[in-house]
Amino acid sequence: MNSPGILRQGSGVVALFKPVGLATQAPPGIDSVERWLRDRLGLGAGGYLGVPHRLDRAVSGVVLFAATPRAARKLSRQFERREITKTYLAVVEPRDAEAAGSAPDGDREWRDHLRKIAEQARSEIVAATEPAAREAVTSVRRLGGTAADGPRLLLRLEPQTGRMHQLRLQAASRGLPIVGDELYGGPPLGAGADRERPILLHAWRIDYDDPDSGERIAVEAPLPAHWPEWARPA
Repeated sequence: MNSPGILRQGSGVVALFKPVGLATQAPPGIDSVERWLRDRLGLGAGGYLGVPHRLDRAVSGVVLFAATPRAARKLSRQFERREITKTYLAVVEPRDAEAAGSAPDGDREWRDHLRKIAEQARSEIVAATEPAAREAVTSVRRLGGTAADGPRLLLRLEPQTGRMHQLRLQAASRGLPIVGDELYGGPPLGAGADRERPILLHAWRIDYDDPDSGERIAVEAPLPAHWPEWARPA
């Protein structure tokens, strides 16, 4: 799946597949997933469409939109209370054996403090006492082993918080940069313009409570074509 597509729609919530290279949201006149959905729903520029969370341009996967203010409030409250579960898949390339050991088979928690770097589209890990430091927490589990072309690992990442580049920076800081994420020291993946190249990070699944019924909803996004075969969960 290399273009946007609606994965599920109901109770004012639209779960959408976001492809690599397309921003979740952008200023007028620039292509984005939000603009695609507005056109698809016939909303135009003035119709209501809430954007309770976002994915980086280089990341593929499922993202939620709210077609009504009520749904937007319900989703925002769930995000604030950490009631929404976001599950990502990432292919990382350990820098050494010690780094590989930081991604064991069992569950592990990564806990750091992040800060956005002023006037740059990137973040850094800082001490908890630093100004503007915000806690970042992620649950981690290794799912897969080694690719044929080198020692790479498949990780399942569940962020408990939503900081800028949280998963990318936390992985890289432990010697596990995501493949394709050259901003944080990952090995390159593919050719083309920087803004169009993918990284091997995919928003695989999201679980939320239906704003009307309260039913727990799970939506999965298909893996993109560039995802390696060995790293596709059974």
